[in-house]
Amino acid sequence: MGNAVSQDLAAVEITTTHVSGNIYMLQGQGGNIGVSAGPDGVLIVDDQFAPLAEKIRQALTKIRAGQLKFVLNTHWHGDHTGGNQVFGREATIIAHTNVRRRLTTEVNRDGQVTPPAPPEAWPVITFDESLSVHFNGEEIRALHYPNGHTDGDSVVIFKESKVVHMGDHFFRDRFPFVDIASGGDALGLLENVGKVIGEIEKMTGNVRIIPGHGELSNLRDLRRYHSMLTETVQHIRQGMRDGLGLEALRERGLDAKYASWGTGFINQDRWIGFVYQSLLR
Repeated sequence: MGNAVSQDLAAVEITTTHVSGNIYMLQGQGGNIGVSAGPDGVLIVDDQFAPLAEKIRQALTKIRAGQLKFVLNTHWHGDHTGGNQVFGREATIIAHTNVRRRLTTEVNRDGQVTPPAPPEAWPVITFDESLSVHFNGEEIRALHYPNGHTDGDSVVIFKESKVVHMGDHFFRDRFPFVDIASGGDALGLLENVGKVIGEIEKMTGNVRIIPGHGELSNLRDLRRYHSMLTETVQHIRQGMRDGLGLEALRERGLDAKYASWGTGFINQDRWIGFVYQSLLR
């Protein structure tokens, strides 16, 4: 398995998209990386997989020569924190308390065991509700949103640049993964996305949004995603009130307009399952 993953990653190319001012987005394999590159050095939000670290480093050097100072993790999953074990030797890793808790211990998710990450991959600075890094001429604010994608998710706001990194609270035009074994909850996800939209609506001008997965987005894209969450949760809730079990709900399916949303990592049946489990609580 390990060798197969390494071979798959050997072919990955890191692409760079300029977002706004000194903020960039890197895409490769795994979660999208946010970058602040300026006179103070470099800060990244998430870092994909360890075998991609040198490719990521090369992409950062092309943006701007400067020392990597900070890594902000939006949550604990390996496609967002795998590079920690490389970058943690030179930069300070910052994350929510629950991210450190998961990276320092063995995690068992429905029989799938993830061993602890090596110590150099552990967050050094942790927070419970929010934290600000004052860097490259702006406030970079990490806000914890509880029990959505996991129980340790943060959304990162580059305040002056008007850029928001959503982490895996936002899969653009796709059904999202809800890690129920890690404290995730589809209803919490819906509520959190609504709150983030409220935060973005307070910001003036054109706000750019970096999703955890998918192309660079804007508020219209995030509202479309929120509408999908709202409508599908309501549809499944009504089905459960009508006495349908999980298999019957999957058999009935969702509105045809969401057919394309199930073509990514999470298909329609899995999304219905996440919502069903969340509603059962």
